[in-house]
Amino acid sequence: MEYRRLGTSELDVSAICLGTMTYGQQNTEAEAHAQLDYAFAHGINFIDTAEMYPVPPRAETVTRTETIVGNWLKHQPRDKIILGTKVAGPRRAMSWIRNGPPALDRANIRAAIEGSLARLQTDYIDLYQLHWPERNVPMFGQYQFDPAQENKEWVPIREQLEALEELVTEGKIRYVGVSNEQPWGVMEFLRLAHEHGLPRIASIQNCYNLINRGFEFGLTEITYREKVGLLAYSPLAFGHLSGKYLANPQAPGRVTLFQGFAQRYQKPNVQPATMAYAELARSHNLTPAQMALSFVYRRWFAASTIIGATSMQQLKENLGAWEKPLPDDILKEIENLHLRYMNPAP
Repeated sequence: MEYRRLGTSELDVSAICLGTMTYGQQNTEAEAHAQLDYAFAHGINFIDTAEMYPVPPRAETVTRTETIVGNWLKHQPRDKIILGTKVAGPRRAMSWIRNGPPALDRANIRAAIEGSLARLQTDYIDLYQLHWPERNVPMFGQYQFDPAQENKEWVPIREQLEALEELVTEGKIRYVGVSNEQPWGVMEFLRLAHEHGLPRIASIQNCYNLINRGFEFGLTEITYREKVGLLAYSPLAFGHLSGKYLANPQAPGRVTLFQGFAQRYQKPNVQPATMAYAELARSHNLTPAQMALSFVYRRWFAASTIIGATSMQQLKENLGAWEKPLPDDILKEIENLHLRYMNPAP
């Protein structure tokens, strides 16, 4: 396994991060712990979770994932594991999280971290992330900024950073990051941290895969020049890039279990693009999943790629893709397909 420095932090994270959002919904605690044991034994030192997990979020299951991870973590050498979790953003109709947090304000951030620390059974979080921006931005399948949706009241970014600074000072978090962010937001977080001596974001956790490469439009330059690491999530595009839904549209998986949940993968060119990438992979004796994962694993701007699995077989295949770096001829063919099917799932 390769380890990479995360932004300007002192965290050296494994190039593959184990995502946990299926734990407590699609995976039992025993299955989750088996995955965690296997991943840790194979060099993964980076675990990602969130207070709102599992996904899709429900009142009946909220925070269950952190509890499952915490029950595993308490038996591990804490200093050998880099643990990331997230505070839920506001205005997503989740009344079961602190009565629907109206803002990323000091009170909600503090309540969130205290809850996460208790469930995760640890004294500190290595990387604490804002799960999504409070302000009006396109995300989760939206792809256009709409000024008409502007919410006039949102906690200024400086105040968000000040709330996080208190937690850093208290030793409850080591570093901070953002998720589902846009270029303007990243630059504001960086500017305000520099001007006011506040915690500097180490990472940005955004969607990135063969059919969603929107991160390359603006954010890659920022991550390079400002030294902010990308934590790429959904590298298999909710399973689409495994090719399983091409053979059987009703194959078991998140798409069929939770229909209508991921709107970004319901757009017109998703299927033809997915089919083209699957054919390319098989023509080079790779599985579609191996090619899709290997592509993301070695992008120069990806500090770590977050993988998830609902079975040990899937986890082993996902980790095995690390051993299959893509040669230049395949990468060139991928670029040709990208120009034909430009980001069909933004």
